[in-house]
Parts: sequence; structure tokens; C-alpha cells
Amino acid sequence: MIRNVVVGRVREGVPAEQVEAAIQALRDLTVEGVEFRLVGGRDRGLREGNAHFALTADFVSEDAYRIYDADPEHNRIRRELFAPIAESIDRIQFALPDGD
Repeated sequence: MIRNVVVGRVREGVPAEQVEAAIQALRDLTVEGVEFRLVGGRDRGLREGNAHFALTADFVSEDAYRIYDADPEHNRIRRELFAPIAESIDRIQFALPDGD
């Protein structure tokens, strides 16, 4: 199993509703032939200096992740909803231990 983690900071002045709309677009995304579980949300502000949003998505294989990563709708959401609001976005993909 592969876990994709995305952590981002939002440009100053971007309304919370716009951030939530971008996150919700990914929550609603379906990719033909790929099963995945995506969760994400905005930072609750419990600690100073945190990133502004995070997303995690789990995939059964590296190939499934690659299909998701190349999906046209996924890339449209990145380009049209996240790129205009994001100051920075960091990503990592890693293998989960068997049984998780």
C-alpha cells in the first residue's frame, strides 16, 4: 500500500472557503479504475507555524498512485484550484507496512 501525503501553505488573503473548496474537489474526485481513500482538511490552528492544509490518500500499489497522479481531472484541480492559492506544497509517497 502506498500513502501519498500533501502538506501546503496558502497565500495571504485567500479565504478559508476557497481552500475548503479545493480540498473538497479532491475529496469528490474519482479516477476510473483506481480505488483510493483520500482525507484532508485545513489546519485547526492548535499550534503556531503549522502548514495550512494537509491531504492523505492511500493506494493499493505504486501503479495505482501513478494513474491517479496522471489523471486529467486531478491535474485540472491542481492547476485551477490549488496553484492559484498555494504558496507552497510539499509531497511524499511512502509504502505502508503490511497490515496497515
